[in-house]
Amino acid sequence: HYFIQSNLRMLIGWLLTSLLTTCLTDPLPNIILMNMDDMGWGDIGVNGNWAKETPNIDKMAAEGMLFQDFYSGNPLCSPSRAALLTGRLPIRNGFYTDNHHARNAYTPQKMIGGISHKEILLPKLLKTKGYRSKIVGKWHLGHREQFLPLNRGFDEFFGSGNCHLGPYNDKNTPNIPVYKDDKMVGRYYTNFTIDRKTGYSNMSQIFLEEGLSFIEKENKAGNPFFLYWTPDANHGPNYASEMFLGKSIRGIFGDSVMEMDHCVGVILQRLKDLGIDKNTFVFFTSDNGAATYRGSEGGDNGPFLCGKCTTFEGGMRVPGIAWWPGKIPAGSITHQLATNMDLFSTSLAIAGLDVPQDRAIDGMDLTKPLIQQVLTDRPVFFYRGNEMMAVRLGQYKAHYWLWVSSRGFQRTGHYLFCKGQYVANVTTHEQKDHSEQPVLFNIERDPGEKYPLKPHSAEYKAAMPDISRVVATHKAALVPGTPDLNMCDNAVQNWAPPGCEEMGYCLPIPKSDPVECFWGFY
Repeated sequence: HYFIQSNLRMLIGWLLTSLLTTCLTDPLPNIILMNMDDMGWGDIGVNGNWAKETPNIDKMAAEGMLFQDFYSGNPLCSPSRAALLTGRLPIRNGFYTDNHHARNAYTPQKMIGGISHKEILLPKLLKTKGYRSKIVGKWHLGHREQFLPLNRGFDEFFGSGNCHLGPYNDKNTPNIPVYKDDKMVGRYYTNFTIDRKTGYSNMSQIFLEEGLSFIEKENKAGNPFFLYWTPDANHGPNYASEMFLGKSIRGIFGDSVMEMDHCVGVILQRLKDLGIDKNTFVFFTSDNGAATYRGSEGGDNGPFLCGKCTTFEGGMRVPGIAWWPGKIPAGSITHQLATNMDLFSTSLAIAGLDVPQDRAIDGMDLTKPLIQQVLTDRPVFFYRGNEMMAVRLGQYKAHYWLWVSSRGFQRTGHYLFCKGQYVANVTTHEQKDHSEQPVLFNIERDPGEKYPLKPHSAEYKAAMPDISRVVATHKAALVPGTPDLNMCDNAVQNWAPPGCEEMGYCLPIPKSDPVECFWGFY
């Protein structure tokens, strides 16, 4: 007996030592989040796009998991990106405005604010486990120096604090700077070509090379890495490099989608070539739905109602594809309700970290749906500015407030957020409060939100009690953050960004005159 017990103790000791050694020597998984700009749910072939021009993204889905019910954290760029990197609704993290009721807001050049320093961003948390991080592309969480990525947890940055709008004359409005780390290296249009007439620009290829070089450098150094790759070619004005310009049957927007597809394919192949594909979690998504008001240059939201800026399905249901060979079952499809805030919690879980315990986190850890295909019931809240507009729970979506955009802007022909779509008493131009009797859709049976359930129907009466309880619990616990997107000032535009002295490209700063930002059509 002593011999058996002695050998058993030795075996247990060896197993524990082996397990500990394996845990200590296994490299931490790398994390790549690909966040497109204004790419709609229906812009990729795997979601049924008629042009079939995204073979690499479709292959990514075939090798990974396709999310059919994936949502952005907001229907507009800046607050959606803030939601992703904080794991929190914009109403909590402060990336909203209360200048007007239920209006979206973002970070144009005149925006004084940026993401609050009270917020803890994903790269800062990952750094505690030794991750190196880089953002490539559009930041959009504040362009003033204190808000730029290197001051918010990232180790490297190549891209812009704002969108690539322009060109400007550098007198009334400065052209947008492009940064390498903490200093500008030029400006869009002036130093980095975007041809508004032809749509030509090589920026997507530059963003691709910046991402690839970071992957290779950190892999060679043996560091776990986090790459936040967020190019903006799909946002108007669209652009594409020479090899893709004029190639799509969908026009310039299609050209930009084809180039994004190419870039995704190159990045995934590089991971395979380096032998790190099985140790890298990659997620592909978009910051909001397609901008339907741009017509043929605005993308495709598939069967869903309306688009960017609205809390209808077309505004917030976006592409979602997870890829992690050997971990995520290839060719799998999930109907797990998920949001881009979940990427915060999931990335932390993959890195072996807990979410912050000192604040409410809206993101859910998706590792069980991803790896075990176990689904979790949870609500998804749809906010527009300071108002909860809708909530989805299971197969039902209840609208507590309805509106598209103000009628005056509809008359001008601009900002047609529901272009070509009309649902009586749903796509309204006046804000309508339905809190007492929410407008309810069975979103699985009616994804286009065309047929509201009748309040006296058995289905409505059966669904609403659970939804009402979820909303009551949410609102009772909600502590709104201080709104960061209220004030604008001409003096805070990109007149003299960091690094302008070295380039000899500083512009005169006008007198400060802060005013409330106007968000008329958002």
